Amino acid sequence: MRSIIVIPARLASTRLPRKLLLTETGRTLLQHTYEAAQRAKKPSEVVIAADHEEIAAAARGFGARIIMTSPTCPSGTDRLAEVAPQLPEADLIVNVQGDEPELSGETIDTAIALLEQNPDAPMATLCTEIRERAKLDDPACVKVVFHETAKGNRAIYFSRAAIPHAREWSDALLTREPACFYQHLGLYVYRREFLPKYAALPRTPLEKLENLEQLRVIENGYPIMIGIVGEPSIGIDTPADYAAFVKRWRWFWDCVE
Repeated sequence: MRSIIVIPARLASTRLPRKLLLTETGRTLLQHTYEAAQRAKKPSEVVIAADHEEIAAAARGFGARIIMTSPTCPSGTDRLAEVAPQLPEADLIVNVQGDEPELSGETIDTAIALLEQNPDAPMATLCTEIRERAKLDDPACVKVVFHETAKGNRAIYFSRAAIPHAREWSDALLTREPACFYQHLGLYVYRREFLPKYAALPRTPLEKLENLEQLRVIENGYPIMIGIVGEPSIGIDTPADYAAFVKRWRWFWDCVE
């Protein structure tokens, strides 16, 4: 199956203005993410879905293929749905967020393999273990519960709340094997023909309540396959996140040199 990565790249951002164009490392954050995505082995191409000419110009500067999209797309998935008809050669479309500069290629390949192995599923995503109580209780950290099937894990529910909820809490739950709690990682793989169907579905009650668009898929009866990876991706949402990324990047190159 041919897979293509699409990075939905939006100029506006609330907590960190124009974050994809930040260049304290000498490269834009968008370029870092693009280069990280290129390390995956399964995809044949990485495309940037831009909503503004400034984003497109920056992407052209490092040689990326660009597809322009509407600035009014309400979500990254809607942006992918707009791009999908222009990628008829793709069987699978991978949504990599533009603010994930440290995403590993192996992680992307793991997500793609889930749909290669599950022809009846239209969508796949990833999770990683939660071993800290603060993260479990943080509503910004989206949790997922799933059940095992013969072909892999299938999502039951996503929530900002701590799920599953232990009736009697013990710190030992955070060290139990296998893990009790999992954090959802915002990387998605879709079958190309599913994206227009998804975008045409109205927002669902649970999606509105939790503000989690993946719940629209579950509420409409579609399966979502879940892969477990050992490393969480580190998205850049705030000035502190970006400063920490720059520090890690400089430390790495200081060690290499």
